[in-house]
Amino acid sequence: MTWTQLSAVVEAMARGLVDLGMRPGDRVSMLVTPGNDLTAALYAVLRAGGIAVVADAGLGPAGMTRAIRSADPQWIIGLMPGLALARGAGWPGRRISVTPFDRLEKRAFGVETSLTELARSESTAALPRVNGSDDAAILFTSGSTGPAKGVRYTHERLAALAALLRDRFDIRPGAGLVAGFPPFALLGPAIGATSVTPDMSVTKPRTLTAAALADAVLEGDCTMVFASPAAFRNVVATAGDLDAEQRAACDRVELVLSAGAPVPLDLMDDLAGVFPHAEIHSPYGMTESLLLTDIDREGVAAAEAASRASGSRDHGVCVGRPIPGVRLALAPLDDSGVPADTLLEGEEARGVLGEFVVSAPHTKAGYDRLWLTDTVSKQDTLDGLQWHRTNDIGHIDAEGRVWLEGRVQHVLTLPTGPLGPGAVEAVVDRLDPVWRSALVGVGPVGTQAAVVVLELDGAADPQYARTKPGLAPLALTDEVRAAVAEAFDGLDIAAVLVAPSFPTDIRHNSKIDRPRLARWADRVLRGGAVGKP
Repeated sequence: MTWTQLSAVVEAMARGLVDLGMRPGDRVSMLVTPGNDLTAALYAVLRAGGIAVVADAGLGPAGMTRAIRSADPQWIIGLMPGLALARGAGWPGRRISVTPFDRLEKRAFGVETSLTELARSESTAALPRVNGSDDAAILFTSGSTGPAKGVRYTHERLAALAALLRDRFDIRPGAGLVAGFPPFALLGPAIGATSVTPDMSVTKPRTLTAAALADAVLEGDCTMVFASPAAFRNVVATAGDLDAEQRAACDRVELVLSAGAPVPLDLMDDLAGVFPHAEIHSPYGMTESLLLTDIDREGVAAAEAASRASGSRDHGVCVGRPIPGVRLALAPLDDSGVPADTLLEGEEARGVLGEFVVSAPHTKAGYDRLWLTDTVSKQDTLDGLQWHRTNDIGHIDAEGRVWLEGRVQHVLTLPTGPLGPGAVEAVVDRLDPVWRSALVGVGPVGTQAAVVVLELDGAADPQYARTKPGLAPLALTDEVRAAVAEAFDGLDIAAVLVAPSFPTDIRHNSKIDRPRLARWADRVLRGGAVGKP
């Protein structure tokens, strides 16, 4: 679609929606897969004054039902699979299909009309004017640490986010973006970028191949690429399948962005091999605030080199410094792993393990219909600003760089004090046979034992290719314990286990479900069945 076509279609659809009865403030559940149809439909809803409700299909039927019912939409716009699920689950809302249905299909799915028919209706209905403080969208979190939460964004906060992205990454007219992550496919038009959705399953990031990504770059003459770490790992793994034209397309890419989960330096190095002329960036954010800090590959390498040279305890994943407009504070953890009520900023916050608390113009307006959760996340007041508790933990080093070490609910409470799992995992992940690791606590709060769980890479070290799940081989256990003890002043690892696979979130396929792994580790160490976590 050209910009002219998109503008005309959005305008026509919006007028048709107003004619049909949509009013400012009406909530509209978007059950359309990312691509041209969803982009046009979403902007049409915003032009008509509606509030777009976007729940990830990766939540599954039960998770989506919980999310949609909590939002209580007055309208549903969907493709056949989404409308079928809405009918079967009894979701609220008047139904609109994307393309026309025949009479029987309309009756079966309760569909009144289609976006195609609305766009062709030649309506002259007046479009409403919206205020910047009006809600524009309800975006649901990935549900990786509990039921997915609806996050409210107003028009002014979405506009602030779009402006921030344009400025931060120097989006110029004519720039092209391959969006392997649905939210950025929708943000593309707002930041003035030609947006291309690659051939992949949006609920399975690892289905993105290097060939599909390169074809998308070619299709839109793109210079920017955005995908999750899990998607990019598969791109790296399949890069050998690229033909000459596809490799040339990757050579033209200028900017590679990866977020949604920690992006280790080794993955950045691998991506530099696929996109040799691109800047590799790892911005840090979340559904509640999509961009907070940023760092490039050279910055990560410099931070890790400085940590090793100084012998400091700067371990974890370095995500750089806060970007302009973002204020970042720290709520220190007490001995039981609970963040304090007081916030630290500047020099006071350096080297302290705590929860990150942020304030920015593009941060969420609030959680939707979750009064207690919203109140807790905004309970902090500093300089009269609204702050958001991120639930992410870590520390700020002497140079002001942010290091992520996990989530509040993942903190280990050892006899020696609280410990963020990400710091130890960053050390263990450097060992050759390790694909990825997770540090979990086993035992009562305050006296937990530290247990490392591994997923092994048999290709990197063939001697571990047939390792069975359960207790790790003795030589590998010794290697893990030695590496951790050296980095953390003798920190004792009670056990090292090998898991058949790690439970992860569906949206990114990267966020490890550590509580579930902890229960599995506890079961295995008690002599129970190994099985799957």
